[in-house]
Amino acid sequence: MLNIRYAEAVGEFASGEWDVLAGDDPFLSHAFLAGLERTGCVGPGTGWTPVPVGIRDDEGTLVGAAPLYLKGHSLGEFVFDWGWAGAAERNAIRYYPKLVAAVPFSPVTGSRLLVHPEADGAAVRARILEAVEVLAERFDCGAVQWLFPEPGDRELLAGAGYLIRRDVQFHWPNRGYATFEELLGDLSSAKRKQIRKERRRAAELGLEITVRHGGEVTAEQWRAFYEGYALTTEMRGAPAYLNRAFFQELAAGLGDRVVLVIAERGGEPVAAALDLRSDTALFGRYWSAREEHEFLHFELCFYQGIEYCIDRGLQRFEGGAQGEHKVKRGFAPALTASAHWIRHAGLREAVADFLAREGEEVRAYAREAAAHLPFKDGVEVGIREAGD
Repeated sequence: MLNIRYAEAVGEFASGEWDVLAGDDPFLSHAFLAGLERTGCVGPGTGWTPVPVGIRDDEGTLVGAAPLYLKGHSLGEFVFDWGWAGAAERNAIRYYPKLVAAVPFSPVTGSRLLVHPEADGAAVRARILEAVEVLAERFDCGAVQWLFPEPGDRELLAGAGYLIRRDVQFHWPNRGYATFEELLGDLSSAKRKQIRKERRRAAELGLEITVRHGGEVTAEQWRAFYEGYALTTEMRGAPAYLNRAFFQELAAGLGDRVVLVIAERGGEPVAAALDLRSDTALFGRYWSAREEHEFLHFELCFYQGIEYCIDRGLQRFEGGAQGEHKVKRGFAPALTASAHWIRHAGLREAVADFLAREGEEVRAYAREAAAHLPFKDGVEVGIREAGD
């Protein structure tokens, strides 16, 4: 028998048992999710109330789980449903609270129905979906959303009646390059010259650029990183969802899976890009700049990350949400997904009609973006499904 455990924090589960389910995904790790809770990035006052579920077998082994949050807004999700919520409000339809299965503040595709590698996956996932239905009724939710589920989860959710929404990100595919110069050899002459120019201009700034993993970053460097991160997000008009304590906890908890590319002048941090990595991929996440310099963002956020993947044989570099400017630097379109259940039948029907039309536009956009990739004729880089 599979028993449901309703919890109020991922931290209620032992890190070892949770991480067996999470695998090598740093965003699903206990260190990441429980770290958000311990440092107050989610929880009271944030609009992200953790309500994770766990599934245990008769022997008490955790065989399934889902990171779930009760929300009264749509901030920090990177799947924009403000229009749906606004339509609901104008028509006196309940939309919030909603139940969201996600990694907060992280538009990274991964498993959302976590299953022990030795468990009956179909049975465990079915039990998780049952638990989600119970929670949606308990909290009288107007919507349930699964954000950035991997393809297998997406297909399961579609079969369970969820509406599927598609979007596009840009990921750099490693075609087995031995060096950055070998990659440049696959690009058109004009794009190759442009990238060399950008890297040369960044080098002329005279900054020392180093790559440090979590345990190698000093407290002073984290202080400077957070200062630049908060300044950058404020300048963009976005809230700084994460705090300094979270970054330091993450470094301690994930170690070499935390990758900080940092530029310094005389030992003083100027700018940095924070990435996380799995066994197969690098994920670009946060930009920090205490000074603004032309081309430095491209160098730290893109080219250093690409070199990291080449040097370590990682299969891809996911550059985060949005960013058409990534295309001419070799980042190819990748289709992402989210899954949606809406309680009100009329609103659900209207959203379904919208998604059918939007889906065609998203695919057309991905095809158009792929046509502008900088690779020479004969180098095939197609549109992929994120998470494959």
